[in-house]
Formats: sequence, C-alpha cells, structure tokens
Amino acid sequence: MASKWFEMRRRSFILAMSLYPIAAHAASKVPVVATFSVLADMVHQVGGDAVAIRAFVQPDGDVHVYQPVPGDLRRLMNAAVLVENGLGLEGWLQRLAEAAKFSGVPVVASNGATLRTIRNERGLPVSDPHAWQDPRNGVVYVRNIAAGLTAASPTDAALFRGRADRFIADIQQTDTWIARQFNALPASSRRIITTHDAFGYFGARYGIEFLAAEGISTDSEPSAKGIAALVAQIRREKIRAIFLENMTDPRLAEMLAREAGVKLGGTVYSDALSPPGGPAATYLAMLRHNTTLFVSAMQSP
Repeated sequence: MASKWFEMRRRSFILAMSLYPIAAHAASKVPVVATFSVLADMVHQVGGDAVAIRAFVQPDGDVHVYQPVPGDLRRLMNAAVLVENGLGLEGWLQRLAEAAKFSGVPVVASNGATLRTIRNERGLPVSDPHAWQDPRNGVVYVRNIAAGLTAASPTDAALFRGRADRFIADIQQTDTWIARQFNALPASSRRIITTHDAFGYFGARYGIEFLAAEGISTDSEPSAKGIAALVAQIRREKIRAIFLENMTDPRLAEMLAREAGVKLGGTVYSDALSPPGGPAATYLAMLRHNTTLFVSAMQSP
C-alpha cells in the first residue's frame, strides 16, 4: 500500500516538473488589455505568444455603449499594458482606469493617425474616432502598439519589431488590393448606405460616399425626418443596397430597405470583429470582407 502511495506521489512530481516550463512560459506573457476586438487582434498580431491579450468589448460588441463589468476591473488591475483607441470612442474607460489605479503602460493607438473632422449629434466639430478604417492609419496603430509592448517587455523588442513589420506589410498589401477593387468601378456607383456612420475613413481613402441613418455613435436614435430624407436620397441617387453592421439592431436596415425599395447587402463590420470562425475574425479579414460586399453591391444592375 505504501509503495503504491509513493509511486503515485513520484508520478505526480514528475508530471508537475514536466509542466513547469509551460506554466512558467504562460506566467511570463505580458498581460495586455485592449478596449475592443479590433485592437485586441492588432495586439495579438504584434505580440504573438509573448502576450496574453483580453478585450473588454468582445466580438460583435458595441464599444460606444459598453458598460464595464466587475471582471474588467480585475483584468485592468493585473494588466501591464492598456491599449485604447482614444478620440472619445471609449467614454467609459477613464472611470474604470481610475478605479483600477492602472499603473502600467498606456497606449493610445490612434496617436499620430491622420484624422477626419466631423460634426457630432450637437453639431460640434470633433475628430472621427474610427481611424482604423483607413489601413494607412492601421499602420500607425500597429507601430504604437509595438512601442507599448516593447516598453512593457524590452527583452521581447526584436520579436515585437519583426512581427509588427510583417503585419504592416500585410496591411499595406491589403490596402493596395482594396484600392484596386474600387478603382475598377465608376465613381458614380460608389455610394453605400450603412446603419452606423463608421466608414468615413474607408470612404475617404477609396473614394466612396457613405450615407448613414445614425450619427457618429450607435447610442443615437435616427429621427423620423432624417430617415425620410435618407429614403428620398436613396431613391434619387439610385443607391442599390443597404448594409447592416454586426452590432446594430437589424430593424433599422430592414425598414430602410423596405421603404426605399432596395436590397439588404449583407452584414459588414466596423467597430467589432466577428467571433472566431466568422467572416471578419481579424482586422485584415474585416477589411477584405467589407470590400467584397461593397464591391458586389456596386456592381449589381
């Protein structure tokens, strides 16, 4: 009986020792929190296995109206790096960071991006926060993230730099591909309706006019007058499709399509990625998926 007990203990000890390098490696990962899924993917692309990344707002979630949960406070208290978009997108973040007494490396991913000025719901000029929708700004985001990760873990600097360079090359290649798709279309057909005004940077980059029933934030409700004007414009300019965003109520797009007599062009992604296995589970997949749907609608008779 005693020999069996000692043998069991010995095997347990051997197993524990064999797993120790794995546990130590996991523990050595840089704990990073990003505010939403697009940024979390960028962190993953740059950090690879050297980081443990978690997003507050998960895929298909709406960063504009997110309400932090108790677990968010704990994650931020334990994080070495906090990656946010900035530009007023995460209005809920400051109070959370203050409550957590966050003392790690802050990264505002949009710092240095080329910004657009728009008007908010009160008619005041503000910076459009959706800067990542222009891949050239995506490159800026990646560089800021790489710098933040390096500040938190200097010994991994070469890893972060190499992965960031490869990711930037992929972004630039995707940007070239997208431009080629739209350049093949006449400018008169480049008009799109979406349910949330989040594609201004994308439109400015590729010469597309985006019209939206809602304002800059999904937290705002479109007025009956605004919807009527938009329906009239859809008919007048012969826009062919309306696109629903993954994080918005489909009833708005369905109503617009019905009233204007146009088709629903499919689900596109702007502020949130799709869950893993979906059509837009990464930043680059999101850009390519949206482009494919937009181009298809513009080519429809």
